[in-house]
Order: sequence, then structure tokens, then C-alpha cells
Amino acid sequence: MSTNSREQSMGKRSWYHAASLLWIFLIGMQWISFTQESWYTETTSLVLWTLAAVSVLEIILPFKTIYRNIIKAIVLIYILHKTLIDFSVYIPYGTLSDRTEQFLLHLTPYIWFSLCAWVMLEAALRLVTTTRRILVFLGVNIVSMGILDSFTQIPLWIEVAWVMFAGMGWLVCQHFRNFQLNYPQGWKRLLRYPYKILANIAIIFSLIIVASVNMPEVPPTLTDPYTAWRNYTGSSTSQTGNGTLDIPSSTESGYSREDNQLGGGFNFDYTPVMSVTTNERSYWRGETREEYTGTGWDDRRRVSSEDIEIGQTLENEDAGNVNTKQVTQKVTMLNDSVYPILFGAYSITEVSSVNGENESGRMLWNANQAELHIVTDRQQPQFPKTYTVVSEAPVIVEDELRTKTFDDLYGSNPADDMYLQMPSRFPDRVTELAAEITAAANTPYEKVALLQNYLQQNFNYTNNPDLSRKVSNDFVEGFLFDIREGYCDYFSTALVMMARSEGIPARWVKGYAPGQMSLNSDMQAPRQPGSEIETTYTVTNADAHSWAEVYFGEYGWIPVEATPGFDMPLLTEQPDVQPVDEPEEQPEEEQVVEEEQAPAPEQAASGIPAFVIWAAVAVLALWVAYMFWRNRFSLRFWLLRLRTGGPLTPEQKVVAETERWIRYLKRKGLTRSGDETLRESVNRWSQAKPAAAATLQELLAMFERTRYSPASVTSDDWKAVYETASKLRKELKAERA
Repeated sequence: MSTNSREQSMGKRSWYHAASLLWIFLIGMQWISFTQESWYTETTSLVLWTLAAVSVLEIILPFKTIYRNIIKAIVLIYILHKTLIDFSVYIPYGTLSDRTEQFLLHLTPYIWFSLCAWVMLEAALRLVTTTRRILVFLGVNIVSMGILDSFTQIPLWIEVAWVMFAGMGWLVCQHFRNFQLNYPQGWKRLLRYPYKILANIAIIFSLIIVASVNMPEVPPTLTDPYTAWRNYTGSSTSQTGNGTLDIPSSTESGYSREDNQLGGGFNFDYTPVMSVTTNERSYWRGETREEYTGTGWDDRRRVSSEDIEIGQTLENEDAGNVNTKQVTQKVTMLNDSVYPILFGAYSITEVSSVNGENESGRMLWNANQAELHIVTDRQQPQFPKTYTVVSEAPVIVEDELRTKTFDDLYGSNPADDMYLQMPSRFPDRVTELAAEITAAANTPYEKVALLQNYLQQNFNYTNNPDLSRKVSNDFVEGFLFDIREGYCDYFSTALVMMARSEGIPARWVKGYAPGQMSLNSDMQAPRQPGSEIETTYTVTNADAHSWAEVYFGEYGWIPVEATPGFDMPLLTEQPDVQPVDEPEEQPEEEQVVEEEQAPAPEQAASGIPAFVIWAAVAVLALWVAYMFWRNRFSLRFWLLRLRTGGPLTPEQKVVAETERWIRYLKRKGLTRSGDETLRESVNRWSQAKPAAAATLQELLAMFERTRYSPASVTSDDWKAVYETASKLRKELKAERA
């Protein structure tokens, strides 16, 4: 039984015990960072509070292990209860027994996450107790994250760096702990100078942090084995012969390849797809479909497309005549997949650059459906790594649109018949249901709003609907009357077809939801005064989405969200808003200024918090100042050393210090005549400055002893001249005061 284990059994815990908890907690935080996108927010919060509470209680409670565990269990129950209430997993009501029953019913699966986090923390703390075990533990974590980085394409280098940081700190603590146990007397002596140890550790870590922040970005020299193997076998390219995206598995979420057979279920895939830096949150629009087959959407009917170039204005046949807001999107792809189109907010009006250049390969613009296709090499398909596009987001006056009748919208602005297409055997009860839902509405806008509300309020969202309940062969009818649950494809298709049954032109759109806003997105490069705030969103395969677009005549195509839990970003305004000299523009400018005063941009560039970087810089600045002070005597003779071509002897240093204090006296008005010896000058100065006479005589004696005495001169002699000269300066200042 180790010493550390004996201390724990007696209720005593050393500093090393607390330090180990800190490093284990830091490593656990990296796994929470990796899983937070796939977990619910309440699960992430619960696990985080569990690890924090167990760590703190383990350190502060002066009890035996069994009593500490009882207290920990009570605290974890409280954390579970508070977390479930805070995130509205359940709302307590009724008597105490009713609340207890509600709490117990909602414990699963959250309690298992909490217990697993507790057990894993305790196991790591008690099993990883030697240097060898620490190295194995770190190796398992780093290798696991490396495998996940390769197979999931999720960048985990920051997490790996933090694990390395925690491991280095843990090994340092382990080294000091072993030194304490093996050499107790030496440990006591070491404790007399703790600041020296801490200062050296702080300097080393500061050098690492500052070097990492200023390290230039260099592409990797080596490719990991998994990526190299995929590139060798050709499986990294995901382009088929017909130019559509090849999804390796139909059970994973992502941008769909086939739309003519909708349905089934899927698992969420959180592999990053792209990051989008934009001045307006939006859905990232891909392709549209207009022909419904009864089982899905057929894209065989296509109008002609035209070749376009970078910088060319893209015409949209049904853009509408409403006010728009310009939206710029800077897209950076985060995987090697090949897509048939460029994604953009609403309808793209211009391609500014592709891969940072003003020229690109062939691009085709479909003005009728507002799709921007990119043509790639069939032999070696390659999608642009970066591109910038500009879109025009419609600004809708809802109160005005709500009053527009069918004749107002479609009398002079009829839509193409393909957007009213319905299969010859489209189920009558779908049409009847749509008519029943919209019976109280008089305008197309009101009808669409009622259909949207009906779908969102009466059907459940799930990524794995129960298909065993389906009876109808029609996809929409089976969803509305049999399954009554599903995901975005179910809701968006149902809305499009019910709108069409009411004579309202609509089409089906697929692309991506906005994604997750980056934590440091408000710390971009400095903006010019008056420029808009740009935000960065990270989009994953789990954000793949579909929605409806409804045609409202002169207002053009307006996106409509029917899926519960999704929020369609729309720009709206009141009818009386003036387009010129808006008084609201001033607060918007103030908001930009406030955003510019956000934390420094170092965090965005390196992933390290700004205060850590500034603390590291401060430590290094203090260290440099200390080194200058410590070597101040050597620096004093640096120029003389350059002149002589070698190090100065103690005699030369005494002469140099003497010349230095003589020059100081000259600046104070005590000059020497050309034929006067130093003794004569000192005697004359002593009479002029009686308060400094003794010090002047002492300096004279030191110089004469060095020049004329046969005794050897040491480094202590010239340092004594330096100290006495400093004393002389103080005396002269005091006399002048």
C-alpha cells in the first residue's frame, strides 16, 4: 500500500492528491469539449458540474472515504435535481411525493452520465498513481483523440494540446512528490525557496504559450495513416459519375444524394462540413426540387443554365421587388467532400472569389431555381476549399404581405406551373386536410401560416420515426395520417404539397441549418468604422436540413420553416419604416463599436484565452527585467569589452568605475583642471562638498590602492567602488535638497 493510499484511508490528503485531481479534471474537460456537440446541453452541464463537485469535495472534506462518498452522492442528487429543473426536463408541481415521483421518472438517462463521470474520475485518481501509469493514461487519451480526429474529421489538436499540458503538469507534480517521499530533508530545504521553483515553472510555461501564439501556420508534413489510406484507395473523394454527392451510409445525417425515396431514419453525424463567416445568420441554401413523385422529389426536369464568371451579377428570375439586405458569406470547407453546388444564403447574386482568386473553374447559374452549380473534373473531382459569395436577403413587410390576395400576388406575377405540380394520384385526404386547416384564411400568407402552425404543433420531431405504422404508399399521406412523426424531410415536403393543393406555388429546398456560432466569433480582425459585425458559424453533417420556399408574387420566394425546433432567420420590417435616414442606424453603429471592444483577437487566432496570453507576456517581461538587473554589472562593461576585444580584468573595472563617478561629478559642476592629479581634485571637491568629503576620500583610496598597490585586485574591489559611488550620489542629492 502506497503512502498516498495510506493517507487517503486515514482521511488525510496531500498536496499531490489535490494537484492530481486538477490535472484529471482538466483532461476530462477535453472530452466534454469533444462530446458537447453530440450531447444535449443539460447533459454537458450535468457532467461538468459532477466532475467539479466531486473534485472539490474530495479536496476539502476531512473525512474518511466512506463518509466523503456519502456526501458526494447527496450533492450529486442535488445537482441532478437542479439541472433537470433549470433545463426544463421536468417542471415540479404538487406535493412532495408527487415531485419525488416526477424526479425519479426523469432521472434516466441523466443519472448514468453523472455516475459514469464520478466513477471514471475516482478510478483515475486512485489507479493512476505512478509515473508509468500516468504515461500510459496520457498515451491512451492522446491516441484515442488522434483516432477520433482521423475517423470523425473533427479537429482535436487543441484538446490534445491541453491533454499534453495537463500531463506535463501532472508529471512535474509526480516528480516533486517522489522527491518529497524519498528525500524528506531535501524537501524541507527545497520548501525554503518555493518562489524560485514557481518562477522557473512560470517562465517555461510562458515561453511555450508565447511561442505557440506567434508560431507561423505551416501545413503538416506528414499525413496520418487513415487519411493516407483513404487517399490511396480513392475513398476520400465523394463524387459520383453524375455529379451528385455520394454519402457513404444512408443511416448518417448529411447533404442528401437521393431525394426520390424520402423516409427512413438516420443517426446524427457531427463531422464538420464548413465554417461560414457572415454578417447575417441564415440557412445555407443548396438545391431546390419541384417535381413530387409520391415517394420523394425528382430532379430530372431542369431548365438551361448559363456559364458565369467571378464578379458577374447573377440574375434571379423570381427575385421579387421588395427591399433586400446584402449578405456576404466567406465559406471555408472543413472536409474533402465534393458537392454539386456552392452554398449561400437565400439567392446568390455574385461570386466574389474562389480559393482566394478572381478566377475559377466552370460555374453554372440556374436563374429559375437560383442554384449555383460548380463543374468539377470527373477524373479528379475537387471542391473549392474557400469561396466568398454575396446574397440579397429579402426584407419582408409582414403586415403588408398578410393582406395580399391571390389576385394581388399572382394576377400579374404568375408562377411557373411546375411549382403547382401534383401527382395524378395525389391522396384526396391530404388536399381535404389542407383545405380544412386553411378554411379560416383569406390570403396565401395566412394559409401558409396556418399550415406551418399545424405541422409544428401536431407532429413530433424524431430522427428515427416508427415506419411500422405507415399504411399509405404516398410519403406525405403516410406522414400526416399514419406515422405522425419525422424529421425535416417529412415536414418540409408536407408543407410544400399542402400549399400547392391550395393553389400556392411552393418548392422544396435542401441545404444546411445555420450551424453553431463559434465562441470566439466576435473576436475577428478589427473592422472598419461603420462596417457590419461578422459572425462565424461551424456547420456539421448534423445540420443538413430541408425546408420550403413559397412564391408570393412581387415578393418573390420566401423561405418557410415547418419543422419543430428549427428557427428560420427572416428579415422583417414594419410598414412605416423609412429606407433613408433611419434613426435606428445609430444604435447599430454603437453596437459595432462595442463589439470592437471585445476581448483581444489573440484568442481567435490561437484558441488560448487572451488573459492567459497577456499573463504569459507579463511573466516573460518580468523575467527579462530580472535578468537585466541580475547581470547589470556585466552590462556596465559591455561596451568596454567590445572596445578591448576581451573580458575586463578587475583592475580595469575599478578604473572604469572611477572614470564613471568622475564624469558624474563633472555633470554636477565639480570639474578637474588639466594639470591636476586626482588627489588634488578630490581634496578641492571635499572642501566644496563637506557632506561628501569622507566618501570622496574613500573612493580616492580605492583607486590609488588599485593603481599603486602590489596587492591583487578582486571582483569585490570594483563592486565596492560601485557601491561607494552610489553612496556618493545619494549624499550629493541630499545636500542639494
